[in-house]
Amino acid sequence: MFDNNVFIEGSCKNTVIDGKTVGYELQTYITYYRGIPLSMVNDIRVKTDGVEVPREDIMCSVDDGEYWFTLDEMTTVVGHKWEYGEPMTVRVKKENGLSTGTHQVELTVIVRTAYIPVPLEGVKERTVEIA
Repeated sequence: MFDNNVFIEGSCKNTVIDGKTVGYELQTYITYYRGIPLSMVNDIRVKTDGVEVPREDIMCSVDDGEYWFTLDEMTTVVGHKWEYGEPMTVRVKKENGLSTGTHQVELTVIVRTAYIPVPLEGVKERTVEIA
């Protein structure tokens, strides 16, 4: 239902910290109609050029990168809330990031809600161009 919220177009880029490319990141909107604490994010999955990214290589931030959490850490994070309409940045640790050129990137976002008994899942694949 909210698949169009997953993987904001034009948001995929390499991540450069202190002059070194340490990975890549993309953004997503929540696949639900209201905000939730990060502890209710059931899973985030990234697949790049057909290869699934290991869970331990994914981190997320909902506050413009001030605080980053691994997916395992997020299971206990109740003090940070992902609001409807606000993007979450998903960062993938990958030495040297994505190579220049075209890549197929798929993002899956799975969240739990207080009163729906099954997690809500959104999936979006995009062709991205890295300059």
